[in-house]
Amino acid sequence: MLIGMTYDLKDDYLKEGYEPESVAECDSLVTIDAIDAALQKLGHQTVRIGNVKALVARLAEGRRWDLVFNIAEGLFGLLRESQIPALLDAYQIPYVFSEGFVLAICLHKGFTKDVVRKAGVATADFCTLSHPEDYKKVDLPYPLFLKPVAGGTGIGITASSKVTNPGQLKSVSQAMLAAYEQPVLVETYLSGREFTVGITGTGDDAVSTGVMEIIIDHQSDGGIYSYKTKQEYVTTTCYEKPEAAAWKACEAVALAAWQALGCRDGGRVDVKMDEKGVVHFLEVNPLAGLHPIDSDLPILSRMHGLSYDELIARIVHSAQKRLGL
Repeated sequence: MLIGMTYDLKDDYLKEGYEPESVAECDSLVTIDAIDAALQKLGHQTVRIGNVKALVARLAEGRRWDLVFNIAEGLFGLLRESQIPALLDAYQIPYVFSEGFVLAICLHKGFTKDVVRKAGVATADFCTLSHPEDYKKVDLPYPLFLKPVAGGTGIGITASSKVTNPGQLKSVSQAMLAAYEQPVLVETYLSGREFTVGITGTGDDAVSTGVMEIIIDHQSDGGIYSYKTKQEYVTTTCYEKPEAAAWKACEAVALAAWQALGCRDGGRVDVKMDEKGVVHFLEVNPLAGLHPIDSDLPILSRMHGLSYDELIARIVHSAQKRLGL
């Protein structure tokens, strides 16, 4: 097939003057090169398209592809991840990964938790704050954990995200609202072990590529998997295979959430235990990072014997199967 590639290249935005944190979810040339090489090894021809503006220009020129491998996260608004899928839908061009509607739901962590909870998946009690005085309405037991509702790659998360009293709740929530110009998710803090689960496939065909426990040095942001910790993971974080019981419990929660949300082809689900060891859904990344060395999905897949090229092959084969290509 002729496969187009859509993505947001981090270097392009840095050259335009964007701050590193604001483009943390964008991809490096290493990632684009690795995906391109993997697709060509599968026998496909590839065309590098780029971001949403580049796609608009190509479509206006009459360019078309048999399939688009889309990893573009976008930069602005709660529909940023949905922009390219929506355009491709309008032109009836098939693409890899979830559709725009699913990406929009999954980007808003509050809506995501609502969907999985209604499907019977355990997730911590929560609420969302949209205005500076909304902290007064929070009726959840402390400690609480706060993060931007549509952030990724740990953006907005620091040691101060864990709050233990109303004063901290007020100051942290108001600071987040001002800094990130989006609602803030407030949820009951889960004090247990943290894991991430890789998934490939769609619907009943979805399977885990493995489970990875995330163990963080408590000297780094108080042991929180924050933006800083993720950027410095080589020195602050240890990744391990969990024991069988934890592994199975994490997979069950992750797959149930993946299917309830309608995610497709490949991605990652983050889960965490409470103080009793019960696994809870945290969030889903239906456009998971695919850096061959640094991203969690390739790391955990490799840990479980699945190479990078095999991971990309599974993702593409899932798209081909559901599309009949």
